Amino acid sequence: MNEYIAEALGTMLLILLGNGVVANVVLKDTKGNNGGWIVISLGWGLGVFVGVTVAGPVSGAHINPAVTFGLALAGLFPWAKVGMFILFQMIGASTGAFLVWLFYRHHFNRTEDPGAQLASFSTGPAIRKTASNLISEVIGTFVLIFVILYIAEPTMNIPGVEHTRIGLGTLGALPVALLVTAIGLSLGGTTGYAINPARDLGPRIMHAVLPMDYKGTSDWAYSWIPILGPLGGASIAAVLYLLHQVFF
Repeated sequence: MNEYIAEALGTMLLILLGNGVVANVVLKDTKGNNGGWIVISLGWGLGVFVGVTVAGPVSGAHINPAVTFGLALAGLFPWAKVGMFILFQMIGASTGAFLVWLFYRHHFNRTEDPGAQLASFSTGPAIRKTASNLISEVIGTFVLIFVILYIAEPTMNIPGVEHTRIGLGTLGALPVALLVTAIGLSLGGTTGYAINPARDLGPRIMHAVLPMDYKGTSDWAYSWIPILGPLGGASIAAVLYLLHQVFF
C-alpha cells in the first residue's frame, strides 16, 4: 500500500466513523438518537484513532489537508507531495461520506429535518456569524496543528534511519485521538469543529449529489469557512513553531 492510498483509506475511516456517530445521534429512529454532543466528540476522537492506526505506518497519517499544509509550512513535509496528499484525502473523505449515507439511508429518508441530514455530512454554525465562525475554526485548528508539531518533534531525526515520515503517525494513534476529543468537547460548540477541509468539503459534495427525502440545501455559502479557517489556523501554528525554533 503506498502513502497516497493510505491517506485515502485513513481519511475514509475517519469520516465513516466520525460522520457515522453524528448520523447515529441526529437521524430519526436510530439506536443512538439524541445521544448528545459528548457522544459525538468521543466518536470523532475514536474515528481519528482508527484512521491514524491504519494510515500511520505508511503515510504518517495526516488524514487532513490542514495537517499536510501545516507540516509543509513548517518545513517538515515536502511541498511536492502536498497536492497528491490532499487529493487522496478528499477522495477518502467523499468515500467515507458515501458509506455513511449507504449505511443510514433509510434513516436519512425518515428524517424530515434537512439540517439534521446535512449535519451528518458537513459542519455548520450554531449561531451564524461569519467572523466568529471563521475565528472558531482558526483557533480549533491552531490547537490541533500546534500540538502535533511539538509532539512530533522528538522523532524527526533518527540516526541511521534514511527515511523518516513526519505526520500524525509519529505520535501514535491514542494521543491524537485524545487531542481531537479535547478540541471537540471544548471548542466544538460553535461550528462543529471541522478543523479539516477534506472532512467538510468531501462530505458536503456527497450531500449535494446523493438522493434523500426532505433534503435541503448543502449550504455552500458557509462552505468556505471550514476550508480557509483550518488552513489559517495551520499557518499560524507553523509560523509560531518556526519562530520558536529560531529564537528559543
